[in-house]
Amino acid sequence: MVDMDKKEQILHYHRIDGLSQREIARRVGVSRKTVKRYITEYETLAQADPEDGINMCLASEPKYPTRKIERTRLTEPVCAEIEYWLSENAKRRLREQWGYLSYLRRLLEEEVTQRREKSKITRIHRADFPQMKYLEELQREELPLEGQMLLPEVETLEFIKEGRSIVMYGNPDTGKTHIAIALGIKACLEGYLVFFTSVPRLLTHIREAKTEKTLRNLEIKFERYDLVICDELGYVGFDKESAEMLFNHLSLRTGKKSTIITTNLPFTRWEEVLKDKVLCSALVDRLCHKSYLVNMTGTSYRIKETKKYISNK
Repeated sequence: MVDMDKKEQILHYHRIDGLSQREIARRVGVSRKTVKRYITEYETLAQADPEDGINMCLASEPKYPTRKIERTRLTEPVCAEIEYWLSENAKRRLREQWGYLSYLRRLLEEEVTQRREKSKITRIHRADFPQMKYLEELQREELPLEGQMLLPEVETLEFIKEGRSIVMYGNPDTGKTHIAIALGIKACLEGYLVFFTSVPRLLTHIREAKTEKTLRNLEIKFERYDLVICDELGYVGFDKESAEMLFNHLSLRTGKKSTIITTNLPFTRWEEVLKDKVLCSALVDRLCHKSYLVNMTGTSYRIKETKKYISNK
């Protein structure tokens, strides 16, 4: 005759750990025939009366925690759901609508969904976008022609899988930053790691890392992002050291990972900012390789809005 303690172990190893009957028999120290008898008894009870099956199993769970259970981290909402599941009301609900395994499956599906949603929020937060802008908010008919042609091709995010870059150049306030942020947010929602920065801010980070002797760590981190967005190239001039630092960092990603550059200057004027003709040519060569080059020159959104406002007065 098997005592109650061993019976509880058998049910626990079968229901919670999913062990084979052979392994359960070895751990508990009984025959496989005994293990099979108690498992069959439990399954018969569970089918005939779900409440009896639940009660039979719950008796074993608190006494034999396993490493698998200890390592499981459940969020507070799921813990609250489990407490409800153990209540009398939940037992009745299970008996009337689902089996306990179906209910547990639903609980775990909800937990997975919550974690996925939380990871999306975390990726967007870590990307450090200055503001939230979405592709759906773009007035596409107001974009410059090349911007309108670009969107259908890049909003699928295939350019990230292919490691291609995008360089958008043109006068201010024509939608360059909006497109860049919107693509970055969509990439975060689809599981990509994204980093947004302005070029002056990136150079500040590089200088600080160099001073603190953590430059290599910054380079490794910069290289691992699936998409890096460098905004506002050309608004602030660089000295030769800054130009070299920018060149070295962007070169880490060339041909491997995607980078989006927004600038108010055409390539022919980059030398005005970089102050080094050879370095400028090398940087342009790397950025243009397998990249989308998009002329975003057009009328400023603010100017259009001002004209509309004046005409409506």
